[in-house]
Amino acid sequence: MRDRDVTPSLANTRYQGRTRRRFLLVGLVAGGALLVGWGTRPPRQRLHTSEPLPVANGAVALNGWIAVHPDGSVSVVVPRSEMGQGVHTALPMLVAEELDFPIDSVRIASAPIDKIFGNLAVLRENLPFHPDGGGDVKDGVQWLLAKVGRELGIMFTGGSTSVKDAWQPMREAGAVARAMLIKAAAETWTAPVRELRTEDGFVLHPDGRRAGYASLAARAAEVGAGIDAGDVRLKDPRDFRLIGRPIPRRDTPAKVDGSALFGIDARPPGLLYAALKMAPVIGAAVAGFDAHAVKTMPGVIAVVDVSSALGPFSGAGAGVAVIARSWWQAKTAAAALPVRWSEGADASLSSEAIFAGFAAALDTESGFTYHESGTRDVAGVAKTVSAEYRAPFLAHATMEPVNCTAQVENGKVRLWASTQVPSIAVDVAARVAGVAREDVAIEVMLLGGGFGRRLEGDMVAQAVAVALAAAGRPVRLIWTREDDITHDVYRPAALARFTASLDAHGRLLAWHNTSASGAIGHQYFPRNLGLPGMGPDKTTAEGEYDMQYEIPNQRIAHVIVDSAVPLGYWRSVGHSHNAFFKEGFIDEVAHAAGQDGVAFRRALLKNHPRHLAVLDAALNKAGAPAAGRAHGVALHQSFGSIVAQVAEVAVDGSEIRVHRVVCAIDCGIVVNPNIVAQQMESAVVFGLSAALAGEITIREGRVQQSNFGDYPLLRMGQAPQVETVIVTSAAPPEGVGEPGVPPVAPAVAAAVFKLTGRRLRSLPLRLA
Repeated sequence: MRDRDVTPSLANTRYQGRTRRRFLLVGLVAGGALLVGWGTRPPRQRLHTSEPLPVANGAVALNGWIAVHPDGSVSVVVPRSEMGQGVHTALPMLVAEELDFPIDSVRIASAPIDKIFGNLAVLRENLPFHPDGGGDVKDGVQWLLAKVGRELGIMFTGGSTSVKDAWQPMREAGAVARAMLIKAAAETWTAPVRELRTEDGFVLHPDGRRAGYASLAARAAEVGAGIDAGDVRLKDPRDFRLIGRPIPRRDTPAKVDGSALFGIDARPPGLLYAALKMAPVIGAAVAGFDAHAVKTMPGVIAVVDVSSALGPFSGAGAGVAVIARSWWQAKTAAAALPVRWSEGADASLSSEAIFAGFAAALDTESGFTYHESGTRDVAGVAKTVSAEYRAPFLAHATMEPVNCTAQVENGKVRLWASTQVPSIAVDVAARVAGVAREDVAIEVMLLGGGFGRRLEGDMVAQAVAVALAAAGRPVRLIWTREDDITHDVYRPAALARFTASLDAHGRLLAWHNTSASGAIGHQYFPRNLGLPGMGPDKTTAEGEYDMQYEIPNQRIAHVIVDSAVPLGYWRSVGHSHNAFFKEGFIDEVAHAAGQDGVAFRRALLKNHPRHLAVLDAALNKAGAPAAGRAHGVALHQSFGSIVAQVAEVAVDGSEIRVHRVVCAIDCGIVVNPNIVAQQMESAVVFGLSAALAGEITIREGRVQQSNFGDYPLLRMGQAPQVETVIVTSAAPPEGVGEPGVPPVAPAVAAAVFKLTGRRLRSLPLRLA
């Protein structure tokens, strides 16, 4: 049987603007000949915005990304949300490198809602191709989806794609602007362009003349208007002077001195506040409420049922909001508000029933095959190993509570939001307010953590619905931590079964893996994009079907079980649990074969030198464990990057204590090594919180956890020492924000097995 990968239906791509999305979907499916013709045309440019870049105070825009100010500084548009991953530093570095401009003189400019800022990489990465696969089909589909992504222009921060997506267009923007400035200087000096060069914000002539970019900007905008990306040549990486350097984070000083503004810090004049009373049961609806019972409480202005405004979000957040002069007044009144609920069909839902449904599906269905190679009739089998793994629902628990500030006045909407999807937020606000999307303005604030939770538009819908009742005044809606934990869109729970076949020499002959879970895409696309949720969802099986190990006979499949529990993207998505399943079982198979787990992996990676290099880098750095401790090892590829982790673990009674984690990563060309190390440290702590304690459980349709007391995060005293090793690579940049999460849990579990002889196959990892 030939290797087989699966291309998803077009319904699983991400679109913007609901009428246009549906039109394109029908057109792409029905207009075969037109599609072929359109697909052969070059993609649209990503250099110039549809409207001129807004500038003020004498600044001159050179393209849709760059403006030069009279004081010599340069503004760079950053179209991705800063949520701690360092895009306000890394992305300007791309422009500054090609522009030959000092990074210290770069200002950050907010991105207008424009299609050139859409994230094309996240669309391409949503395809379930095996990373070892290639060929014309893969190239053609990725080309086509990049073009679709450019047409749709969804501004999306997620999928560890910010640098990957910006790598080409932002460098081109810098290179084009530099060429324009050189041309302006050449005409000013009547000198050949080839004789001029640039350095640190100046154009230099061999005779010693020099001109700052500010003095040339206006002329450059005129004489260089015809220069585009095809007319410039980007720097060879060997010539980089900025990319690859550990430039300090630009957002750190403001976060240290308290001047940084997050969504929850928005304070427009006349601000009011709103708090919610949300349905206690999943899928419940508001049957009625007594607004008069709280109208006389201090500060209360209005009581608003936000359920109808939620529309597709209603399953996750039906409820009633109270508007008041202070948030505490709003919260107190919301808590006292009498509300009757219609609990609906999910009032008997439980975690036990959900996992029983997964097991029944695996008993009766073969699932959708994501990858298959070799044959199912394997000869020479001497031993068979089987196991079942499971993972729970998980909440996002961002440090900044869910919030949004909205104002509706004179047919216009203003938003102040910490969102990962500003273009979707604008669409949601326009729908709820009944205005055109051009009548919605958004200020994207800093995010106090995203992790996928702020890819949703529910808080925007609620805030706009509340603002409609505020007589033109802005309203800041804030969820309590209890609202957040009990009304999240959760990382899916999952159940996975594995069977492996070994020959008499301990060689791995066959690997069969089928898993079951809900599908995020089946909920996210209808909820946020107005598209049907259907077909295979790559995130359900990622980390399983795309594994790196060279096993001759494989079948990896997944069964989608519809979920009443709201599901959403969570940092590292399907990799977050599938890596635990896959790496845990590879250790089991190695043990059954009588081999060391690392040696067993090496034998399966003979044709994967990058993976072997990463594994070796982690092991060499880790050395030997301290007395009384053990090392566990895991290797996983996700979001284009390869990560190996060695966890140094001790067990004291029933307590699992992780003292040290060595993390090696190959993420292609590194823009800023400091940011890579910071993201690995963050990912390890995030992953350990889930591995050791993270669990959302359901009983009688109600989420049982509500705050950090019963949904704990790793505390400072529990945090391990994290050491990052960056493996040098000449490949294009890949993801960094998420790949450090998946290997943590299996590395810790492997160490626990060495210490105790107990194989932990369920998350969170517990010995008691």
